[in-house]
Amino acid sequence: MKNSVASWIVLLARLGYAAKGIVYVTVGLLATLTVFNMGGETTSSSGALQAIAQQPFGQILLGIVVVGLTGYVLWRFIQAIKDPEHRRSDDAKGVFRRLGYAINGLVYGGIALTALQLLMGTGGDQGSNDSTQVWTAKVMSQPFGPWMVGTGGAFMIGLGFYYCYRAFATKFREKLKLYEMSRTEELWATRVGVLGILARAVVFIIIGSFLIQAAHQADPSKARSSEGVLQVLQQNQPFGSVLLAFIAIGLFAYGLHMLVQARYRRIEPT
Repeated sequence: MKNSVASWIVLLARLGYAAKGIVYVTVGLLATLTVFNMGGETTSSSGALQAIAQQPFGQILLGIVVVGLTGYVLWRFIQAIKDPEHRRSDDAKGVFRRLGYAINGLVYGGIALTALQLLMGTGGDQGSNDSTQVWTAKVMSQPFGPWMVGTGGAFMIGLGFYYCYRAFATKFREKLKLYEMSRTEELWATRVGVLGILARAVVFIIIGSFLIQAAHQADPSKARSSEGVLQVLQQNQPFGSVLLAFIAIGLFAYGLHMLVQARYRRIEPT
């Protein structure tokens, strides 16, 4: 019975990483096409899901993404509650790690819900940037709201620098079955992992900077989602276009990194 449950957990996790990879590959591809004036658009995960839905057999692919993202959410909550990988969850670092898993699960739960709504034809048209500004305004309306928004911005910047460290230290390699890869596969898995994680780190840092700006000016319209960050970079030439190209290609690489995780990540829910 235990082996059966463990097998299902592994399957859910791998489907989840694959679905997440598909979303990020789409986001990165659309942004990259925009950079090189080949169509495309700077969009978020919800925009990527809409793009997937519009493709031939898009509804089938979107259904697969819904199932996969649901698996990813369940895997994150299992990590948060059960600590199946036995990563010393009793110390402060472990508590924060498990809290991070839970938050990540909630975030991708929202993305999975958006995908399900699109699949059922009930998805809304509100952009993620508008949604970010609405939530920022709600937080700012609370006592000490600007301080909370500013703290959130500082947290995002700190998270971005932490991911920079993880990228340069190639910490992600510790979770991969490198012994199942050829030397060439290992080399490229490392390269796309570093590039992809660095791109996400830069996005987190920029989002955090905008949140701090929103808090300082008491203006929720200054807040930006990942989609908003890409749009701002697109509008600021020439430096913005260079950074946009790096992030676009990096997000595509991050999607490939998630597909590598789906295939080669060590998942041992014992």
